[in-house]
Amino acid sequence: MKKIIVLLFLVSLFSCEDNEVIIDSNNLLIGNWVDPVYDGEITTFKRGNSLPNEAYGISFNKSGNFIERTSGWCGTPPLSFFNINGTFELENTLVRISTESYPANYAWRIVSLTAEELVVKRELTAQEIEHRNLMDLFNEIQELSYSVPCSDANNWLFTAYGSKACGGPQGDIAYASTIDTNNFLNKIEAYTEAEKAFNIKWGIISDCSFTNVPVSVACINGLPTLKYQLN
Repeated sequence: MKKIIVLLFLVSLFSCEDNEVIIDSNNLLIGNWVDPVYDGEITTFKRGNSLPNEAYGISFNKSGNFIERTSGWCGTPPLSFFNINGTFELENTLVRISTESYPANYAWRIVSLTAEELVVKRELTAQEIEHRNLMDLFNEIQELSYSVPCSDANNWLFTAYGSKACGGPQGDIAYASTIDTNNFLNKIEAYTEAEKAFNIKWGIISDCSFTNVPVSVACINGLPTLKYQLN
């Protein structure tokens, strides 16, 4: 009778209750990680029982599935959290993650990993590095666009820029006729061609809607503002 009682105790001790944290001794990465603390490029997670409903968290499954519980890029309350599903591969201390959301492919370098704590550092993939280069070029274009105050709309022009994956420009941008317009338009052309090549190389998907074409530029509070024809 005592043996039966001991056996029942052991079964209850190791049963999978809702609040039990299951730790895979062969791969400590498997499980749920919550309560992130950010320090520059370093993020520290605590192991959790499950992913939170109203907070950020990540989950690694034995089968190679990955879940990110997130509110997206928008940080304005009230936040709405949702799951982004993907897969992951572990190569020594490098975790490669693939999802259907941008960035589609990225990686974390494991700094340290214990049964209760995961510390990772984001490692930029080739796609992210190329995307940052695109953004640096576009920042140069914007700086030129706003390099002079807008006081007389007659001195301002506009041009299309960028390349949507589905075709057509990303939008339009204003520029003053008093700047080095050849340099400005050359940067626009370089950015457009670079974004087109980026989209093809990485299989980027975008909407196929057409952007409205502006009809003029207005000066509002010293800044150029594109004007569109009302339908």
